Order: sequence, then structure tokens, then C-alpha cells
Amino acid sequence: MPVITRPKVVILGAGFGGLAAARSLADFAEVTLVDRHNFQTFMPLLYQVATAGLAADHVAYPIRGALRKTNIEFRMGSPISIDHRNKEVKLDSSEVLKFDHLVVALGSATADFGIKGVAEYSLGMKSVAEAINIRAEVMRRFEDLCRFKDETRLSISVVGGGPTGVEMAGALSELVRGPLTSDQAQAAKHIDIQLIEAGPRLLPSFSPSLSSRTQRDLEKLGVKVFTNTAVQEITARKILLKTGVSIPSEVTVWAAGVQGQPSAQNLSLPIVGTRIEIEPTLQVKNYPEYWAIGDIAGAKGSDGRFLPMVAPVAMQQGAFVAGQIKRVTEDKELIAFKYKNKGSMATIGRQKAVVEVGKIRLVGAPAWFAWLFLHLFYLLGGRNKVLTMTDWMWNYLTFDRGNRHIMDSE
Repeated sequence: MPVITRPKVVILGAGFGGLAAARSLADFAEVTLVDRHNFQTFMPLLYQVATAGLAADHVAYPIRGALRKTNIEFRMGSPISIDHRNKEVKLDSSEVLKFDHLVVALGSATADFGIKGVAEYSLGMKSVAEAINIRAEVMRRFEDLCRFKDETRLSISVVGGGPTGVEMAGALSELVRGPLTSDQAQAAKHIDIQLIEAGPRLLPSFSPSLSSRTQRDLEKLGVKVFTNTAVQEITARKILLKTGVSIPSEVTVWAAGVQGQPSAQNLSLPIVGTRIEIEPTLQVKNYPEYWAIGDIAGAKGSDGRFLPMVAPVAMQQGAFVAGQIKRVTEDKELIAFKYKNKGSMATIGRQKAVVEVGKIRLVGAPAWFAWLFLHLFYLLGGRNKVLTMTDWMWNYLTFDRGNRHIMDSE
């Protein structure tokens, strides 16, 4: 009987795609998973950490815990270079990992689109630390507002009308209308929440009817919605628009878009835009033993446009790449990746959400419960599921949020 050699696969990034690939590869390959953190962040719920709805550790799960009862190796570190000739990747820990196949799943970073002041004066939301910083900044400004007895106002702006921006604006409004009003009503009534979108409508990937419903629901929550409003520059206390008008903004949350993780450009791989250029098979262009998945991958749909940077794409690609590598080991022909869009959803607030699956559209309470169930289902760890559900029930029944701590580095 011939000896079957298990291929060595190194996966860079332990997000949704990287973890899905690792688990699918474990049965027939020697897998090493690399990430700069020792935990995976459940990105879809970061905004709830930022708005005091959840504790930070509810959306983080130890990677080694997720890999228990597998033979997958884990290394904490970041890739700094690839030796293409010898098929080795060097980490910032000085460790060198050999591979037969390399899967790049480095994820994404905040995109500022070249707009001045975004990095200096706005708050991104791509990590637990950034979410904690947003929460701390909002609560610190609220405490400042409590000291004033005049008509001083606090303006909080969210830039970007996609699902992240919509969910963030709705959650901020509920934070103000609920717990902060109970804490100090006089201060809370002087807080303004505004959502700024450059395009003609919110949630542009949804149907126009759901976009209109979303805007109406946000406005009922007291959010001031600006559409067709492009940002020119962000400063310390205001947002300058391309129309020449300025909007006061003491706290600005940037949710206007993401780009491929810039660190990928240091690995000497072909880049298209901010993503790694790949073939329809998800192989990196000119490197048949390299694969790219998730937000960093320049995969395109049937319409010729880049696939959205969302978790379902990454998870499908992770499992798909494992199958592709298995095909290589069995000398079978590779196939092209096809994304199966299972729908989109966004929550706006208490019993307010929108769901679109093909021609099926849900709004209100049914959509809200569907959103709750799906996010709880995909959240890693039994403890996290139980604690998240407990926090949600407490928030719902009491209109309170117990995670209003100022715990940033300052």
C-alpha cells in the first residue's frame, strides 16, 4: 500500500474563514493556524460591545478552545514575509513555518477612502479594543455632559449607512433613550445621534422598500438620518461635508467601509485594489499552492463585482478551499468557487430589524427574532451563548445595559 503523505497547510488568520478552513482540513492535512490574537472575535456583535449591550468577553472565544479535540496547531503571531522558493512563512515571533499549501485569510481593516481626519478624529470598529474605546468615549462624554446645567449638546455621529452603521446608530439611540435617560435624564435629552450616508439610501444592498423601512425605524428612535451626504473631512468636533456645510460631532464612529488587511501587501503577493488577486478556484494568481479567502480575497461574483466582505462569504470559502486542497492531493481537477447568498439582515433596535432572503422580506419583530437566533447560533462557545442570551434578556426586560464601564487605556 502506498504511503499517503498529509500535506502541510499553514493558514494565516483565524477569523470566520480561517477557522472554517482549519476545521475542514484537519482530517487529511497537517494544519497550523496563525493569528495575531489568541482569540477569535465575533465581529457582527462588536457594535453591542461599543454600545454597552454586551461585555467584551462575550464576543471573543479562545482559538485553542475552538481547536480542542483536533490535531490543529496554533501559533500566535503575524506573518512578516514569505519565502516563495522554499515555501516558508516567517512570523514576527521569528518562527519559520514550512508549508505545502498556504491559505491567506487575514481579513480586513477600516477604509478611510482618503478622507482627511478619519484616522485622527474618528473611531473605527474592527476589534474588541476599538469597541471598548467607543463605549468609553461615549460614556466619558456623557459624564462630562452631566456636569453642565445649560443647553450644551453632545452630538454622536455614525458615518456609513450599511448594516454596521445602521445597527450602531440604532443601538446608540437605545442606549441614550434607556439606561442613560434613567441615569441622568437632563443630560441624556441633550444627546443627538446622527447617521450619515453618502448614497441615496441606507442599506444599499437591500431592496428599496427595506431601506425606507429602516430609515423610518431609525427616525422613530430619534436618529437624524442624512442621505446623499458625502463627507469631505473630519475634525475634532465637527464633520465637514462636500457641500461646504459642517455638522457638529463630538464623537464620530466610522462605519463607512472596509478594505483588505494592508499587511497582506508586505507578503509579495499580487494585489488588486486592496485585495489579493485570485483565480476563480481561489488560488492566488501565479501561485497555485497559495489560496486566499474571506475579506482579503479578490473573489468576484457572477456580476463581475467583488464579493461582499461578510462572514458568510468567508465561511463558505474556508470550507471550499479545504475541498480544493483535497482535490489537489487526489490529483482531481479544481473547480470554481460560487458564492451562495443566503440572505442579508440588519437589526435597528428592540423588535426592529430587516431580513431579506431571495424574495422573502421580513420586518419588525419576526425579523428581529430571526436576527437574534442566527447570531446566537454562530457565536462560538457555550458560555458565550448563555451569557449573551442572558444579557439580551436583561436588556429587554429592564431597558438597562449593565456594561457602561469606562475601561479603555485612558
